[in-house]
Amino acid sequence: MTTVAEFEIEYHQFLDAEGKLREPAPALARDSAELIKMYRLMTLVRAFDTKAVNLQRTGKIGTYASCLGHEATHIAVGAAMRPEDVLAPVYREFGTQIWRGVKLTEILTYWGGDERGCDFSGPRQDFPWCIPIASQMLHGAGAAMAFKIRREPRCSVTYIGDGGTSEGAFYEAINLAGARMLPAVFVVVNNGWAISVPVASQTATRTLAQKAIAAGIPGIQVDGNDVIAVRHIVGEALERARRGEGPTVVEALTYRLSDHTTADDASRYRPRAQLDEAWKNEPLIRTRAFLTRTGAWDDTREKELQADCARQIEAAVDQYLSGPQPTTDAMFDSLFAEPTQNLVEQREMARRYANRHGH
Repeated sequence: MTTVAEFEIEYHQFLDAEGKLREPAPALARDSAELIKMYRLMTLVRAFDTKAVNLQRTGKIGTYASCLGHEATHIAVGAAMRPEDVLAPVYREFGTQIWRGVKLTEILTYWGGDERGCDFSGPRQDFPWCIPIASQMLHGAGAAMAFKIRREPRCSVTYIGDGGTSEGAFYEAINLAGARMLPAVFVVVNNGWAISVPVASQTATRTLAQKAIAAGIPGIQVDGNDVIAVRHIVGEALERARRGEGPTVVEALTYRLSDHTTADDASRYRPRAQLDEAWKNEPLIRTRAFLTRTGAWDDTREKELQADCARQIEAAVDQYLSGPQPTTDAMFDSLFAEPTQNLVEQREMARRYANRHGH
């Protein structure tokens, strides 16, 4: 017998659950200003997420996908990207989007049922939220192919969840990216659950990062609750892509601390003990502990930050609630240059319903 190929998957963690740094650590670990900036955004995202869930419960927005527990991964990925790069998100990567310039009001507008929320004032070429599972993988690969054809020094960053890696579009995208050596990074956010389906029921692979091997590209696993590790590994993957060395799959291990969406009840399928344990490993605790240990953070700064986050969020909510509401026609405006007869009939039906209910 001859062994024709062997592979290994690296796991990276610098900041443990107690906020203690493991050496050797990247230079970012000594950059207090950058870490504080990241922590401030992580805190804002968590406070915003809580407010958004409350708005949904009171009928102010529609079904909402919480990002609770994902803050370190999302902020670190945003921090690793350049402004000219392009993001292809799923539907809960608010931290990355806020870092890149998407406004809180725009997020609320979209989840309030208004597509104008996808018309981002900040990253104009980033893709909108993608509800169909794994289709954003093809968007990310396609954007990266365009960058390569145009010889633009840009990268695409695409998110996908653990469940999405079982979809055909996931393999198609990483295969194309590998075969064409595209400037792309695919971030698998492994939060343990594809709605109610645990990872162990989805795949027999020991890691999701190893799925990259089938496409002939590197796969790396990282502690998704460690903002330093995610920022470092994704940054290295992006620089590798910019040098023309091809794509990377980065699996970020984290945990979904909330329900899948506000239409879900995770208590029906998820063990309470597992959730309690996950709260001990969540990203804000360890980041704050590390900053405090290094003397870069204290209780006074924390209180000021919480107050500042509350002000920003309330201002965004007020702007959202006082903004112009779309008519029901908006659902049909951008489908066809000339609407089909079925759409004309549906538009009239929607108008009658709206008029009957005083909208």
